[in-house]
Amino acid sequence: MRKLYQSDYEETPALPVRRVARIRYDRIYGLLLISPWLVGLLLFKILPILASLVISFTDFYMLAPDDIHFVGLQNYAHLLDDPAVGYVLFETIALALFTIPLQMVASIFLSALLSSPRLKGRTALRTFYFLPSIIPSVAIMFMWLGFVDPATGWLNKLILQPLGLGGSNGLYVEGLTSMLFAVNSLWSIGPGMLIMLGALQGIPQEIMEAARVDGAGPLVRFASITLPLISPAIFFSLVINLITVFGGVVLLDRGNVFSGSASPYDGYVTNVMFRGFELGYASSLAWFFLLLVMLIIVALFASSKRWVYYSDRGGQA
Repeated sequence: MRKLYQSDYEETPALPVRRVARIRYDRIYGLLLISPWLVGLLLFKILPILASLVISFTDFYMLAPDDIHFVGLQNYAHLLDDPAVGYVLFETIALALFTIPLQMVASIFLSALLSSPRLKGRTALRTFYFLPSIIPSVAIMFMWLGFVDPATGWLNKLILQPLGLGGSNGLYVEGLTSMLFAVNSLWSIGPGMLIMLGALQGIPQEIMEAARVDGAGPLVRFASITLPLISPAIFFSLVINLITVFGGVVLLDRGNVFSGSASPYDGYVTNVMFRGFELGYASSLAWFFLLLVMLIIVALFASSKRWVYYSDRGGQA
């Protein structure tokens, strides 16, 4: 047990009146400055989210808003019996398993390349690689939809027909479109590349020099030193990419004008809401997926104790 000293019983000296008044003024002034954001967060984020939770327990039909009844867990029971839910959920997970590793590998590779002291014009190249990520997602979606269009798309006109192959249509074009959307995700790796680049630049060069003196080659240094030291940045990018790929970002935050989304599950929720007008069922679908994503993120945080390295904690988290 820690010994008790006389200083433990002494009260903390009171702050000067002017300093207390200044601290109080700074707090009030700071709250006033961020009050527009706080009001927007409350009115346009928190309240709609809580309202959707309440609506998920009703049979809210958008064309008959006056005829609403409380149905309890009926919507959640229905989604378990809905065959489309299992299909779009599988497609979303498959898209994430393909897209996220692709984004992570590309981000790490580009950051390692752009951090090399042997590369000339690194600053200009970083800018060029980051620029595609600021292009609106709607413009990119229009581009890919036009590219794979069965009637007028360049995929048929310039590639498939000259090779004597049949035009893409039906299920084939859906699978092809999903693959193109996954490849299209490489356009948005600019922020992830900058995160990895910052982590790489924070690695102490003394460690790399010591490994080089010990005879470690480039691949060994990268796999045994670089990757473990930038694992916090990898973990952060993994969580962000997971949330982005699983959907909701296009519909809620970017004003998507389409009735679908890059995420199959998000597209199904949008279809139920704006074509079927079943707001209650769509809300239950959204909350079910939210809980699933939260479980996956909690599992990632639990597993991070085994592979994420934090130097201020003496090793892994």
